[in-house]
Amino acid sequence: MTYDADLQLFIDGGWRTGEGRDEFTVVNPATGGGIAQLPMASEADLDEALAAAERALPAWRATDADARGAILHKAAALIRDRSDHIAILLTQEQGKPLAEARGEVAGAAQMFDWYAEEILRDYGRLLVRPTGQRSMVVHQPVGVVATFTPWNFPIYLLAKKVAAALAAGCSVISKPPEETPGSTGAVARALDDAGLPKGVFQLVHGVPDAVSRHLLASPIVRKVSFTGSVPVGRHLMKLAADGLKRLTLELGGHAPVLIFDDCDLDKTLDMVVPQKFRNAGQVCVSPTRFYVQEGIYDAFVKGFGERTAKVTMGDGLTAGTRMGPLANARRPGAVEALVDDARRRGARVVVGGEPGEGGFFYRPTLLADVPVEAEIMNNEPFGPVAVTRPFKDFDEAVSQANRLPYGLAAFAFTENGRRANLLGDAIEAGMVGINTFAISSADAPFGGVKDSGFGSEGGKEGLETYQVVKAIHQA
Repeated sequence: MTYDADLQLFIDGGWRTGEGRDEFTVVNPATGGGIAQLPMASEADLDEALAAAERALPAWRATDADARGAILHKAAALIRDRSDHIAILLTQEQGKPLAEARGEVAGAAQMFDWYAEEILRDYGRLLVRPTGQRSMVVHQPVGVVATFTPWNFPIYLLAKKVAAALAAGCSVISKPPEETPGSTGAVARALDDAGLPKGVFQLVHGVPDAVSRHLLASPIVRKVSFTGSVPVGRHLMKLAADGLKRLTLELGGHAPVLIFDDCDLDKTLDMVVPQKFRNAGQVCVSPTRFYVQEGIYDAFVKGFGERTAKVTMGDGLTAGTRMGPLANARRPGAVEALVDDARRRGARVVVGGEPGEGGFFYRPTLLADVPVEAEIMNNEPFGPVAVTRPFKDFDEAVSQANRLPYGLAAFAFTENGRRANLLGDAIEAGMVGINTFAISSADAPFGGVKDSGFGSEGGKEGLETYQVVKAIHQA
């Protein structure tokens, strides 16, 4: 199938081609071959994006909330109308099966709709004062926002940041991943076609470090939102410190899954295996460290292995594919190194444990009896590898879940209601799913603790991160 994308920058209400600009080769991870050339923003482009966002801010922040919301609703409708085309682009660029790509497109549209409504519920409050006096608390846009998003969910994460920022009245400069420009560009086109005023939103591509340094050095940018790795998050935090810029950081995780012996084992396995291999394990909240109570450990490993062996790997555009390739050429080797280290330390390969053929494939893999000191137990594989080891009791399970410096998501499966309540309190994570993996929705905060970052996206908290609080007192 032809890659049908018009790859351009979007700055100050206009689309810009690659003439005179450096270019990046976009690759289809299912084949490993190049499919398009992406223009990269120059320093002059970035300066124009900054100037345009600054010019557009006063009028946009003064626009009535319902008018801002109407544009977001229109963008959501356009994304849905174009969903088939956008999903195909996403699969060609990122590799995920087409059904997963369609789900991501739907989630992105929902995010624009939800924030179009949430801004109308942003009430502020009136304080109690003597007769004739007024004191009120209002929320106002923080200013120009710079957003940086990764390649694993390129349009959903873009929408999560941009929808909230635009609803709040901010102007935005977004740098999405160079690996997936067609699908993210399609979201930008929907915003443009929905009538977003000139300069309110810019889309730029470029070398990530160069773009982030340039944008964060500018006093025009007042807020930064980043989703990505812990090392890059630390780097951006240092850059932001000089300008005292506000930050939201959604960084890496290494999600533990606690499987207790009173769970419905078959039902649990039917849930956890598809979730583990969703997007080839390239999910920041992917269930990865499976701690299983001793009495059901062998049965769990056996059932997990049987289900894993049936996961069909292939091109995401091929009917029946349940897991696509990894997103780039670096990932299979990185995953293989972690699996080899676990093997050397005594882990047992139940299923998989080797690269696939063709593009950037790695076979769905289950490792059992993985020692705590194995690198894969301490660093997120971000690939299609599940690791398991047994535990004796509640205290040991919680201790293992909380052992690492990460705290993005955690999961537990138990039919004991009291234990479920205790787990919700004891696990150190920004999000805990008990008997469910449904922890990401438009109306709920999404974010981590410890080295997994701070601040939330989604929910009313996601709107607040793009606002400043002002108290107005009148006597």
